[in-house]
Amino acid sequence: MPEETATYTHGHHESVLRSHTWRTAANSAAYLIGSLKPHMRILDIGCGPGTITADLAELVPDGQVTGIDRAPGILEQARATAAGRGLGNAEFAVADVHALPYPDDSFCVVHAHQVLQHVGDPVGALREMRRVCKPGGFVAARDADYQAMTWFPSSAGLDDWLALYRRVARANGGEPDAGRRLRSWALTAGFTEVTATSATWTFATEAERAWWSGLWADRTVASSYAELATQEGHATPGKLAELAEAWREWSRRPDGWFSVLHGEILCRKEA
Repeated sequence: MPEETATYTHGHHESVLRSHTWRTAANSAAYLIGSLKPHMRILDIGCGPGTITADLAELVPDGQVTGIDRAPGILEQARATAAGRGLGNAEFAVADVHALPYPDDSFCVVHAHQVLQHVGDPVGALREMRRVCKPGGFVAARDADYQAMTWFPSSAGLDDWLALYRRVARANGGEPDAGRRLRSWALTAGFTEVTATSATWTFATEAERAWWSGLWADRTVASSYAELATQEGHATPGKLAELAEAWREWSRRPDGWFSVLHGEILCRKEA
């Protein structure tokens, strides 16, 4: 049986939050936006610094959004994000997706962005998300698929980075290629109406390449991921430094291009 929890591979190092705070409903939850209504009550699981949560709150001005995360510290940043935007319909709490502290049928929408790849039992997590979703409501999830990430020009260093990341993530109890598995997990969790889509992030301009490669170069040597990789014997600090430099070398290529594929599911709970 899979473990319910897994180690969050990335942690909340500045290089990680640099990526998390860039995320918006538009660039990370577009597949869900068309299903939202002004009155809806939404649960945003794994909300992190709250940028997507705040966007969702703006999209349901007559409703309520609850953002939850297992890391208490990051919720202070999420609260500040909502307060800075003058949102009175966003609240935040510490909670685990495997044991949500809410009654059955509590939310119109239960949303999770880049969460299921990090949990030990994604099917169990989806069952719990389904439990707290109201009949006729939606469970929505979006996750990257690391094996499907692609770039140009070719780079042996980035090949090594990807192989190492997938190895570390799996050793921590997660599934880095979650995107392609979301529909299967949802069907196993008991959903019968599942709309599966995909979308990408693309980084190609000089500024985009510098930002994307910079956060991954820093994450590779200075985040919780780096600590896990070295402590568990997956890589030496010297190897991590080589991989970080491979990211920087790639970003300096004027023809550089990187694409991240995401799987998405929008599951309607039977009325």
